[in-house]
Amino acid sequence: MRFRLLSIILCLGLLFPGIDVSAKKQIKAVVVTGQNNHFWKISSQAFKIMLEDSGLFTVDIAVSPEAGKDMSGFNVDFSQYGVVIVDYNGDMWSDQMKKDFEAYAQNGGGIIFYHAADNSFREWAEYSKMNALGGWGGRNEKDGPYIYWQDGGLVKDMTPGIGGSHGPRHEYLLTNRDSKHPITKGLPAQWMHGTDELYDRMRGPGEIDDLLYTSFSYKEKRGSGREEPLVFSVDYGKARIFHCMLGHAGETLENNPAMQCAGFQTLILRAAEWCATGKVKQKVPADFPTAEKTSFRMDYRQKR
Repeated sequence: MRFRLLSIILCLGLLFPGIDVSAKKQIKAVVVTGQNNHFWKISSQAFKIMLEDSGLFTVDIAVSPEAGKDMSGFNVDFSQYGVVIVDYNGDMWSDQMKKDFEAYAQNGGGIIFYHAADNSFREWAEYSKMNALGGWGGRNEKDGPYIYWQDGGLVKDMTPGIGGSHGPRHEYLLTNRDSKHPITKGLPAQWMHGTDELYDRMRGPGEIDDLLYTSFSYKEKRGSGREEPLVFSVDYGKARIFHCMLGHAGETLENNPAMQCAGFQTLILRAAEWCATGKVKQKVPADFPTAEKTSFRMDYRQKR
């Protein structure tokens, strides 16, 4: 019986070559957005294009009410998703949504905190633990130490001061600090990222699990003069959490270099798979940037 069924499936593939008989079930992802000090309509659409083009994901976009409006009816059924991308910086979620998000994380959900999402919810302690480092919103030493890379390891520095800053957008070099992690395995030791903000002086509980990429924040660029942690996983319950400070969205999809960077897109795709499954089966793309040269996908689609 099994032989006959296999024969039928193979015949269908021959008769109808458009049918991918080997296709696996796609991972469901949701982008939570709707309020932000960044161009969330651009970033959410960019995420949908790049993730769905990979063939690995289906993507929903959950849009909150406008700032100042009633948030009580805004809720997301996180349990139906393999990965949640938080692209939000605005009014506090309802108590029920906060409770559901915490439960999703503690029970092993997959979460990507993207760029300004780490500016959110200073007063929500569990959220701060989930993203490990945050900035702006009045953050200071009361929110936790500065954390940066120095002499081969992470330093926790309780010097008083602001939490969160960045200089003008520019291209910068990223350095891999964990070549064995499933997300970074096979990627270059260093690569040039497209024009972007470089977050520095971030503060928080700082429970970084695996530090993946750092970049030096030069004082000439109004930076901290330190090697800053920009991409990492977070130790929180059973969750698989990926925090990516890269990716400042442009005003249009066509002028959006930080998100059009092939390196950024590769990280997001690999991270989304890891968050959902704990593994990464994607190959390193041929268009990945090098230490000397940036690489862009102007239409957000992977080069086959």
